[in-house]
Amino acid sequence: MNDHASSLLAEIGQALRDHGLTAAITALIGGTIALLAAVTRRAFTNDAMLARLDRELLAERDRVDRQRAEDRKGDADRLERIEADIRAMRDLMFEAYQRGHTD
Repeated sequence: MNDHASSLLAEIGQALRDHGLTAAITALIGGTIALLAAVTRRAFTNDAMLARLDRELLAERDRVDRQRAEDRKGDADRLERIEADIRAMRDLMFEAYQRGHTD
């Protein structure tokens, strides 16, 4: 049993000894209402926390997707420059080879 339930039972017992059955029933009803309120508050708190985590996860996914898109664009630009350098080097070597055989 948790501390809240054991303290509730202790309060009920004390009220029964001090004030009789009416006070014990009142304490039982009040304690039950307090327990329901605590459970309800916790449920709404958990729902709110899950909703916040969902929003944060969505924002993080968007950020990662944007970063990946930027990375892919940078990789494509780099690959294009490398291919242009390779074509230029091939053309230069072909020209040098042609000049070497014509002289």
